[in-house]
Amino acid sequence: MQLIIANKLYSSWSMRPWLVLRAAGLDFSETVIPLRQPDTGAKIREYSPSGKVPVLIDGDVVIWESLAIISFLADRFPEKGIWPQGEAARACAKAISMEMHGGFQALRQACPMNLGKRFAPRDLGEKVAADVARIEAIFSDTRKRFSASGPFLFGDSFTAADAMFAPIVTRLETYQIPVQSETRTYMDAIQSHPAFQRWTSEALREAWHIPEFEIGHEPVADLREPPA
Repeated sequence: MQLIIANKLYSSWSMRPWLVLRAAGLDFSETVIPLRQPDTGAKIREYSPSGKVPVLIDGDVVIWESLAIISFLADRFPEKGIWPQGEAARACAKAISMEMHGGFQALRQACPMNLGKRFAPRDLGEKVAADVARIEAIFSDTRKRFSASGPFLFGDSFTAADAMFAPIVTRLETYQIPVQSETRTYMDAIQSHPAFQRWTSEALREAWHIPEFEIGHEPVADLREPPA
């Protein structure tokens, strides 16, 4: 399998299926196409009919949407537990993943994923606050129903639902958005997962920098590794 992705520093949609593949221990190669380059669009269209990434290629199969890629992987590798076990848990995981897929536009637009920086906290407005409140409710309610003592949304195993919300965790961290203690506990679990740490480590070594992703925010720390 081959996964086509964009910059690991910035591409939240690329991050999601990559985490699923890595956490499940599946073999795949990756091709990174950096954003905001003169040939970015042409390079992506070599792989993607939508002109967007990520794209998963598996033989004759081509899937160009994050949640569709995750669903394909769950169907192809049912033994990997990509969705949680149990009808109620799976239904909940898919519902919150689809809510993530189509929602939280205010937070996503105000706070682009940027793993290389920390920004000073500031008032992001009522719509962002409402998104954060709903996200925290999802984390709390899901873990109360399905997690027992496990660190993730559905217990001890990192699932597709955790991958879908991982980029949100990065936003809460990057923009220093105040959260409840139980949200912080879940954030720490996501950020401690080996797949997440590998993605972040590789992101911080990337050479590409997109200043437009920082407009309107005050950087207080640069976490990227200096160029070699």
